[in-house]
Amino acid sequence: MAIVRRTLDLNNLKGLSAETERRLDAMTEAEIEANALSDPDNPPLTDDELRRGWHGREIRLAREATGLSQAAFAERYGLTLGRLRDLEQGRSYDGAVTAYCMAIGRDPDGVAQAVAHLVDRDRAA
Repeated sequence: MAIVRRTLDLNNLKGLSAETERRLDAMTEAEIEANALSDPDNPPLTDDELRRGWHGREIRLAREATGLSQAAFAERYGLTLGRLRDLEQGRSYDGAVTAYCMAIGRDPDGVAQAVAHLVDRDRAA
């Protein structure tokens, strides 16, 4: 299946109809909650899914702060690409890797130097 990319034209957005806006504005919080819970295509997230999503976002933000692609980030910091993708997309969770990526986001060059030092030491052994 081919990937299709589209750019959102902010000058040509289609909004809700006036009738739909009136109907939504008239809904109470309880009605909104009931409608959301009754949607079989969008069940509420479990606590575990929310946690994985939050940690995935933290990892992605740390990677984006370095300006690196997933592949370049994984290679530079000693992670496997598949593992990084799984973590960023919330398919898995690892607290230690999340903390590691947050440290990278705060000091990318310092962590890269530490990782390079370990690699050099392992090669010498």
